[in-house]
Amino acid sequence: MRVLRSRVDACDGWQPTPDSRAAASGPTAFVVWSHLDHTNASILLPAARKAERQRKGSSSPGSCPPFPRPRPISANPAMNLMASSRASCSKEQQMIYQQWFAVADKDRDGRITGNDALKFFAMSKLSRPELKQVWAIADSKRQGFLDLLDFISAMQLVALAQAGYEITPDVLTHADLENLKLPVMEGLDALLAKSKRSEKKSDHRLDASPQHLLPASAGWFNSKASKKVPLSSVTSIIDGLKKLYIEKLKPLEVAYQFNEFVSPTLTNSDFDAKPMVMLLGQYSTGKTTFIKHLLQSSYPGAHIGPEPTTDRFVVVTSGPDERSIPGNTIAVQAHMPYHGLTAYGTGFLSKFECSQMPHPLLEHINFIDTPGVLSGEKQRTQRSYDFTGVTSWFAAKCDLILLLFDPYKLDISDEFKRVIGSLHGHDDKIRVVLNKADQVDTQQLMRVYGALLWSLGKVLNTPEVMRVYIGSFNDKPVNEAANGPIGKELFVREQDDLLSDLKDIPKKACDRRINEFVKRARAAKIHAYIISHLKKEMPSMMGKAKAQQRLIDNLEDEFVKVQKEFHLPPGDFPDVEHFREVLNGYNIDKFEKLKHKTIQAVDDMLAYDIPELLNRFRNPYD
Repeated sequence: MRVLRSRVDACDGWQPTPDSRAAASGPTAFVVWSHLDHTNASILLPAARKAERQRKGSSSPGSCPPFPRPRPISANPAMNLMASSRASCSKEQQMIYQQWFAVADKDRDGRITGNDALKFFAMSKLSRPELKQVWAIADSKRQGFLDLLDFISAMQLVALAQAGYEITPDVLTHADLENLKLPVMEGLDALLAKSKRSEKKSDHRLDASPQHLLPASAGWFNSKASKKVPLSSVTSIIDGLKKLYIEKLKPLEVAYQFNEFVSPTLTNSDFDAKPMVMLLGQYSTGKTTFIKHLLQSSYPGAHIGPEPTTDRFVVVTSGPDERSIPGNTIAVQAHMPYHGLTAYGTGFLSKFECSQMPHPLLEHINFIDTPGVLSGEKQRTQRSYDFTGVTSWFAAKCDLILLLFDPYKLDISDEFKRVIGSLHGHDDKIRVVLNKADQVDTQQLMRVYGALLWSLGKVLNTPEVMRVYIGSFNDKPVNEAANGPIGKELFVREQDDLLSDLKDIPKKACDRRINEFVKRARAAKIHAYIISHLKKEMPSMMGKAKAQQRLIDNLEDEFVKVQKEFHLPPGDFPDVEHFREVLNGYNIDKFEKLKHKTIQAVDDMLAYDIPELLNRFRNPYD
């Protein structure tokens, strides 16, 4: 262990070697080494590098910082998550920034787009590279516009740049924003005087929360007539995706009944929804406690205990007060993206609810707490709804999926295996968490870690190794008697890594929307090819019933024919059994023939429209 520890302290780029492996003779050293070998030793290094920077060259040349002391694991994780989310300022400055925002926002839609920023930010007299960095940090979500709070952050960055600070992504976190002066904007006083006649109207708009400033795109989905959306109405990347969906992708989905086979048609709330994190696992693995640990408080309706306590799907979101909303009520609310769950019937909606509470973290992320996955076949068959189907629906909507295990529940039941199988196609969202790791000593933890990877290897049909976070995600102090200081340090680092993943979710939300949109477009294309192929194989006159049954029975072969005819990747095709089950309820002869014009419109959208949209709302200073 001394050799292993000395290698960490001696070098900033330590990598495990056969020598260090041999030196890790004790169980504590070996479990730390084996985990670092899997996840890369760099998880031990950032704090050391930070300490080196803080010393500012005070140490002798070539020396490295000492092994970092562990932070208390009970530190508020929600505060860590929200530390760099939005900048703060005094009420007086906020009122001034609201007036500036009204001047910069020419079309009064609550958004500062690239063209608005080019004119307004030019008054700061900063260089173009500096303004490029200001926009990149303020528009951290890459939406293509700044709302009021983003605009305030941008103005504070401008003030810091004018004061001589280097503009870095974390400069707002370390700056004294309460005492920061307003930036100098040449010519702004004249613009403010001009707009004084409309000051009342501007103040009225800006007194509302930015979340309630609905853009023009909110009404596009309400129109029954298929009207062409004017390009001038598109003021963000999400607006552009809405326009492309209504004009090009939705006609293809409707023509070939994509909503019946794969996924319901999208609504405005599906595009505007906050990022979601879903927690899955067997009962009593710490799913509800994990959410409580992040929020530092229980959400309304939360139950925690060793027995199966959570018996329903719960959406934990922000709200003005603490209350629970029944599932049937949530499913019909237009501003919530849960209308598609009505397809699973009242049996599911009675086991679904929304828990609202005021919390800064929930303003950016929603959490989905789920019932514990059962291990018996009888319990599975007696559920009043399709648990696997509901899980698959949420997986498509979520930005991150956490699979929770604890050292005493490593077995993967048949239902849990089906649930993990329903996550197919969303492998990039899955993270595995080995919770309650401080309940076993280091030797047992080593064995548990290996057993978990072995169990996952049988279920996850992928050659890549799944990332596993080890820790104890609750409010209790770590059991150092079992793990010692090295184990505690490991848990702290693992929690930091997981919190880093959660912190990145709001920043990557827009990128995730684009990714899911492109994935949906490709799935709709393949679905259209399959449906039109089945229609083409039907006879024109007699024997239609026999032909339909033959096609359904040999659906795998028909998929292969479609794949070869249109040169499609086999991994993009839908699940054969699910497709066959839905297909049994339809008359294939009434399906549409292949419409090349509709397919070409989607191809053009993928090849030209989406790249053009991203280029239009890129950093205006590029």
